[in-house]
Amino acid sequence: MKIKYAGIMVGETLIRFLDVVSEHIKNLKDHIELHKVEETIRLIDTSNAIFVIGAGRSGYIARAFAMRLMHLGYSVYVVGEAVTPRIRSDDTLIAISGSGETTSVVNISKKAKDIGSKLVAITGNKNSSLAKMSDIVVLIKGKMKSERDEALSQLAPLGTMFELTAMIFLDALVAEIMMQKHLTESDLEARHAVLE
Repeated sequence: MKIKYAGIMVGETLIRFLDVVSEHIKNLKDHIELHKVEETIRLIDTSNAIFVIGAGRSGYIARAFAMRLMHLGYSVYVVGEAVTPRIRSDDTLIAISGSGETTSVVNISKKAKDIGSKLVAITGNKNSSLAKMSDIVVLIKGKMKSERDEALSQLAPLGTMFELTAMIFLDALVAEIMMQKHLTESDLEARHAVLE
């Protein structure tokens, strides 16, 4: 049911936004490179520790993913936290950046590569500095060419579409790992924080 508020039909924008999000999820499903998913899982499984990084809202996505990796039983750290140890050559850094040009993410990723760590880029730009130095690039499209930039900017400003789609992809990756490892929600819950 729609209602009129201040001359605007409430709910129209919400429905349009959800339609755009649905289109992005469908696009992700239709174009995801499954061999890159398999390679990413293999790297996660064979790494001594996993480090995640993202700036701004992508940083929140990285933290949420780190939490799930911890629930799955991996040794995982968020870059920039006081308790994050030194990255080593047998570790993997997963870097999240829509543009692939975020200065802090690119610089830290370069440092990790110089140390010999593996690098997975979750980005919307396959030609970015981040993508070019990465061992694996998972392409997550933000704004799609079929969408009018002005209209999308009103519905989902800045990197919203990349961030939402990246979050959904990473949650799907967690689900894939759970199935491959035959883990249940109870297994994850056993590692969930109780000091909250």
